[in-house]
Amino acid sequence: MVQQLTQYIDPRFLAMVFAAIAAGATVLTLAMPFLATDTLNKRMKAVALEREKIRQRERERMAAGASKVSLRQSPRAFMKTVVENFNLNKWLGQEKAHLMLMQAGYRGQAPYVTYLFFRMVMPAAAFLAALFYVFVMIKLDQPATIKIGLAIGAAYFGVLSPNLFLKNRIQRRQTSIKRAFPDALDLLLICVESGMSIETSFRKVSEEIGAQSIPLAEELTLTTAELSYLPDRRQAYENLAQRVGLEGVKSVCIALQQAERYGTPLGTTMRVLSQENRDMRMSEAEKKAAGLPPKLTVPMILFFLPVLFIVILGPAAIRVMALH
Repeated sequence: MVQQLTQYIDPRFLAMVFAAIAAGATVLTLAMPFLATDTLNKRMKAVALEREKIRQRERERMAAGASKVSLRQSPRAFMKTVVENFNLNKWLGQEKAHLMLMQAGYRGQAPYVTYLFFRMVMPAAAFLAALFYVFVMIKLDQPATIKIGLAIGAAYFGVLSPNLFLKNRIQRRQTSIKRAFPDALDLLLICVESGMSIETSFRKVSEEIGAQSIPLAEELTLTTAELSYLPDRRQAYENLAQRVGLEGVKSVCIALQQAERYGTPLGTTMRVLSQENRDMRMSEAEKKAAGLPPKLTVPMILFFLPVLFIVILGPAAIRVMALH
């Protein structure tokens, strides 16, 4: 045992280990640029594909009148079968779910079928997993009713988990859009005042804003496609406001609808809206900064003050104990 420990602390052995770690880190550092995926280009290609599908759908609708083309791939067969057999669209389907899926960035029939499938499966899976964990994995010294109650609580969490996932996704997406939207408005204002049409302006801004917010670039690109092919252009602005779900975006969409309807100039209105969105972003930052002191009170009491008291009173306590 002593010989093995001596071998582990041998300088030559340690030098070999550190050299191997350094070589591995160097190889990993050199390989990272080749392993990194270009998320922006992939998302922009997906958006371009979405635009082509919308264009194809509108062309076929105008040519045939009643043709229907799916914007997304069809849902998985087993999920679709389960949803249709149990008629989940009637029992679990709701308009709010469609809106939440759109705001989370999921469009088409496949995400809706997946949402209904997990709305049914997650409670049962959580209930069975909790029963297995409580009765088999751990020796919980509690009556069976309490164990079953814990399993029922896990099933209730399973009911809420799909909505919690969507709300978290919506919040992250809205945060990204909210941070980049004032800059997008400035770019849109520059494009409009330079003489570009609103479709060209949206397309140009979507290309430029993608480095800052991919969800905003995606939404602007879809709006560009809808402006080109929807019979009512105001519907495209309403769809943008519904998909994003932010007050700043809704106000801009209302201004664009009024300009589309009455022919009012957009320059002054968009300049004011851009400043309002910047003020809203600054006020939210100030609100978060003002909320830090109350949030830091409990950590300071639990972790900072005891250590401070030990540092200050520790030497005096040691001296008193030494005198006695």
